[in-house]
Amino acid sequence: MKDAISIIIPIYNEEENIEPLYKNLVLVLKNLEHKFEIIFINDGSSDSSMEKLDEISDKDENVKVINFRKNFGQTAAMMAGIDISEGNIIIPMDGDLQNDPSDIPKLILKIEEGFDVCSGWRKDRKDNPIKRNLPSKIANWLISRISGVYLHDYGCSLKAYKREILNGVRLYGEMHRFIPIYASWQGAKVTEVPVTHHPRIHGESKYGLERTIKVILDLLVVKFLANYSHKPMHLFGTFGLLSILFSFLCFFLMVYYKFFMATSFIQTPLPLLAVVFFLIGLLSILNGFIAEVLMRTYFESQNKPTYLIKTPSKNKKS
Repeated sequence: MKDAISIIIPIYNEEENIEPLYKNLVLVLKNLEHKFEIIFINDGSSDSSMEKLDEISDKDENVKVINFRKNFGQTAAMMAGIDISEGNIIIPMDGDLQNDPSDIPKLILKIEEGFDVCSGWRKDRKDNPIKRNLPSKIANWLISRISGVYLHDYGCSLKAYKREILNGVRLYGEMHRFIPIYASWQGAKVTEVPVTHHPRIHGESKYGLERTIKVILDLLVVKFLANYSHKPMHLFGTFGLLSILFSFLCFFLMVYYKFFMATSFIQTPLPLLAVVFFLIGLLSILNGFIAEVLMRTYFESQNKPTYLIKTPSKNKKS
């Protein structure tokens, strides 16, 4: 028997989509040579989604259901599904019937070829071209440029991960879409395949233009954690020293104008700029010291290593 598969599906007010999604999934999964489980996370739905999910789980032992007390968002739902999943290959997808279960074998094939992450690419996306597709393209371009991990479609929920890639990963905000970036920065092999995208038939989309802004802000957090979580002083200290350098430059210009250009201190903003940039620089360096203490406390209190080992060493006895 091949690796077991865990399908993770966040659900929020998708009562009309649950039954057809489940039936389509089972048709695909039963034709694979894999054990499988389907994990639905009811993210505080206010319709009859919970009742429909519980009804399905009562009939099928391969289905697990988590019911949140309120709406916590897609990332929290994804994290809950990952926490209770048991499969060696984890595949999240949307619950709105826009992802096609028939694409799952293509993702699994890439994992079996040796990739650690396979991301779906909605090449022919069936969404509003102005409200959804254009902001998505801009966000994908920015994410690729900032992260250095070039994918066409970070927003596509349909992805496949090897379980070991997700060990120790904790997700916050809108960061579920950045898992391929986390994985790539840790040495994982990442690829993508075109997948089918269907127009939404039932229910309403939960995404809007404001989500693009949230995604970009979360990306900045991810970039900071990736580059400076082990050495925050390098960021705060560099900014602080540059600010102090600029304050001295303002000071010397102020003196130059005073003695060589006969310009009074109060006639230019240079004295104020010198003081402000010096204080900003000093505070940045102090923040760097605080961040260093917090970083060491975090790693040492939880016995977390500051390195990653790809495979355990094999000690050979002579």
